[in-house]
Parts: sequence; C-alpha cells; structure tokens
Amino acid sequence: MIRGARAGVTAVVLLNALLPRDAMSAGEVPVDLKLVLAVDASSSMDIYEQKLQRNGYAAAFRSPAVIAAIMSGARRRIAVSYVEWGDPENQIVVVPWTVVDGADSSNQLAARLAAAPLNRFFGTSIAQALAYSTALLSQSAFTSDRWVIDISGDGPNNMGPPVEPERSAALSRGITINGLPIMIRTRWGQGAYTLAGLDDYYRDCVIGGPDAFVVVVRSRDKFAEAIERKLILEIIAVQRTMITPIADTGPADDAVCPADEK
Repeated sequence: MIRGARAGVTAVVLLNALLPRDAMSAGEVPVDLKLVLAVDASSSMDIYEQKLQRNGYAAAFRSPAVIAAIMSGARRRIAVSYVEWGDPENQIVVVPWTVVDGADSSNQLAARLAAAPLNRFFGTSIAQALAYSTALLSQSAFTSDRWVIDISGDGPNNMGPPVEPERSAALSRGITINGLPIMIRTRWGQGAYTLAGLDDYYRDCVIGGPDAFVVVVRSRDKFAEAIERKLILEIIAVQRTMITPIADTGPADDAVCPADEK
C-alpha cells in the first residue's frame, strides 16, 4: 500500500549555518540523493521483527533492482546513513555516511548492516528521530538537491516532544520525509490513531515534502519486499499518487496528532 504527496568517503563535517544548504567546499561530494534510513529499534519491536527489518535493508542493498535505480541517476551515486532510534535519548548511527555507486559499494553496505549488532531502546520518539536525522543531513559532507529521511516504526510518537514541530523544521530545509509504518501486530492502541490506523497516522502526522509517500508493512513475509520497493521509489523519486498528507495542506479537523500521540 502506498500513500503519497506532491510538495524537497564516509565523513561528517559541521557546516556553517549561514552558508547556503549545499554550498560547495573542497571536501563535499555531489550525489543524486542524501538519504537517512531512520529505523525503529524501540522495545515494541520484538527481536524477530528487528532482525526482519535489518535483514530486509541488507537484502535491498544487494538487490539488482535497487542497484540499477542508483545507477540510473545523473551522478550514478547516492549517500546513505543508517540510524536506529527509540526513546528521546537514544539514536545510534549504525552505518555512517557512505557513498553507494554500484554493486560493490552497495554489497559492502549490506554486509556492514548484516554484521552490526542490533540495538534495543525503550519508547518511541519519532520527533527526536526526525531532529537527529535532520542534523545528520545538515552535517554530511555531500551535496545534493534531494534530502530524504526514511522513517520506520510500529507505533506513534509516545515520548519526548510532539512530532509536528520537528517535521516542520525538516520540511523547512527542503527535506522529504517518507514512512514505513509496520502494521504486523494490531492488538493494542486506542484513540484516533491506533496501531490499526498507523498508516493514517504516518500520512497525517509524520511524512511530508516533495513526493512524500508511505509504504505499509502488513505481514512479516512482506518485510523485505516492502523495503526494496520503498528504496527504489525513494531513489528514482517518481510521482506516485495525488493523496496529500496533512503536512503539506495544514491541519485537518480530524487530525489531532499531539493529542493522540501519548
């Protein structure tokens, strides 16, 4: 299921806030896409689901279709950072900024993901994950017209600050936020945005920016397929549907994100 919107080497350097977003310097590398994969590692994700998620990303970067999508760009390379997050105090870079420019580098990234230990945190702070990912994009040693945060999760923001201000801050930088709501278990939740309505919550309260979209995972056996599909859509950035998230239109009467996050 996809819902969308129309609406912007390994090293990290601190950029002067007064410079244009992608002002060139001697250390910067031009790429077609700067992508932060912000992956839920909260306690609501059981170990099996975490392994499925991590293995799904590793398999996606080994996929010939994903590699072909990367090589279809004008610069034939993207920059990727992989982050696991949970409560407001915990965000960890599992794979720092890495250039992927073909089968060898894509397979190396997959191997690093597969070998890294899993992280497990308490609580779900989508807001802090967005803030952390926005900072990573701002501090990367790459230049691109496209900045994307790809955020996954199996529940709404339930710790720390509300999502909307951090989403707005990201969108103001021209960043696109895409979502991978994980809707495998639907036993708990209440209110307007329950786990059963997590796709609506992501659409209305999380995603936004040019070509933003949601890909939903509804079964464990579709995890890897959904991740591969999502990565290809992000890399090639084609228009998907005319459904517009609340982030790009202003609040709707039935979208009460802060009230239903807790």
